[in-house]
Amino acid sequence: MRKAAPELARFLAAFGPDVARVFRATRAAVLHAAPQANELVYDAYNAVTIAFTFTDRLSEAFVHIAAYTKHVNLGFNHGAALPDPERLLAGSGARIRHARIARAADLERPAIAMLLRAAVAQGRALARNRTTARARSVVRPTTGAKRRPKRAATTRPRRKR
Repeated sequence: MRKAAPELARFLAAFGPDVARVFRATRAAVLHAAPQANELVYDAYNAVTIAFTFTDRLSEAFVHIAAYTKHVNLGFNHGAALPDPERLLAGSGARIRHARIARAADLERPAIAMLLRAAVAQGRALARNRTTARARSVVRPTTGAKRRPKRAATTRPRRKR
């Protein structure tokens, strides 16, 4: 599997180890389904996200992963158009839907694999008439203050004197 951008580990350090582990497993599942996809990595104001696209354009992303303080979402940028017989997708917007990934084992569900395959097909259609970029990870800058809590450093209690 492709190595992640070095900054990703630093960005995920603000979250607990369980969230980081699920995030990395979700990234691996997406790259397994779409090994030629580019990753656009963002350390946003309330989440760390990766958008996957076959071009360099965020507007042509087909899937995204978002790490929040206590969970990870696998987002489908055109999820409203995806078949979802098991009703795994949440959201009520015009386009985007997501599935909450609580643990890495959730990614082994056949319905998740089916959703990923369908989203990859959408992504290929979006990039059909464009020059596709070589598969890579790109860290994109974001602006604004971070609103998520910083993970407390583990420290030893002070001894009384």
